[in-house]
Amino acid sequence: MNATTPPADALLRSNPGTVVWGSIPSDKPPVLRIRSGQTVRIETVSHQPLTRQDPVSFFAAAGIAANEVLPEAIAIHRDVKRAEGMGAHILTGPIFVEDAEPGDILEVRILDVAFRVPYGINSTGPGGGVLPELLEAPAASILRLDLNRNVALFSDAIEVPLAPFMGIMAVAPPPEHAPASTKPPGAWGGNLDFRHLVAGATLYLPVFNAGALFYTGDGHGVQGDGEVDGTAIEISLAPTLQFFLHKSAGAAMKGPRAEDATHHYVMGLDEDLNLALKHAVREAVDFMQREWRLTAAEAYALASLKVDFRIGEAVNVVKMVYGAIPKALWVSDG
Repeated sequence: MNATTPPADALLRSNPGTVVWGSIPSDKPPVLRIRSGQTVRIETVSHQPLTRQDPVSFFAAAGIAANEVLPEAIAIHRDVKRAEGMGAHILTGPIFVEDAEPGDILEVRILDVAFRVPYGINSTGPGGGVLPELLEAPAASILRLDLNRNVALFSDAIEVPLAPFMGIMAVAPPPEHAPASTKPPGAWGGNLDFRHLVAGATLYLPVFNAGALFYTGDGHGVQGDGEVDGTAIEISLAPTLQFFLHKSAGAAMKGPRAEDATHHYVMGLDEDLNLALKHAVREAVDFMQREWRLTAAEAYALASLKVDFRIGEAVNVVKMVYGAIPKALWVSDG
């Protein structure tokens, strides 16, 4: 935790009783109850390499000692059953937010994202990522981190600056869509793999169930837009999050959006990348009409002039395209 991050109101650890594996249910009893405005530090566990073999054996092959492996990762691998036919991710939750109801918006401020271990995994192979035909054999790289210099040691010649964020932050999906696989993102958030959700950013999610029922997991040490080989630096992280509830504010909200100090971010989701782009442009136009009181023609023109649309997620069935709207464009409240 950064020195400037205030102590959290609650600490939520990951263990066999506080996690789900592969699915996002809407009926799991809460593991923590909080009020709007409270902060929670969540010590999450990466699903890598738990989907293959026990973590001690896996990491030992890379020279990582057993005492460097999180005990809760060992316990989860041993005692938690992965949801059949669902995703691979281990999520911690749900967190129940008092007074949250369908139609509200849950604001999640990311105060801090701390590393729990000094190593992570990038894993791909045949059938993986956007070039499924590229490789003929599995390729899993265990990367050591130099946390003093905030870099991943990719090779003797290459160091990658770290920018940790949670690949999955979600509220429980509508009951008719639950349990949802952790793999594709949806209106409830989920596996957005949105690299801008680092410390200092804020995510907004529409609420579909009483209490919102928030989950997080799938920690990433760093990732490029698209996550093109199928994984980032998969790693166990501990985010400190602050939750705010906005009552009856979600009627016009079709899915997640976010912001940081410099940009508003709108997102389009669809299995078809072209449709994901169309949804993202529509969200950008709607946002600027609503927030900046522009006409449809003005907002559409401004989206073409100064909003960058990028592929945020390309490898988890549902693609995510995001539009980055510069806050500096709005110079007056007049």
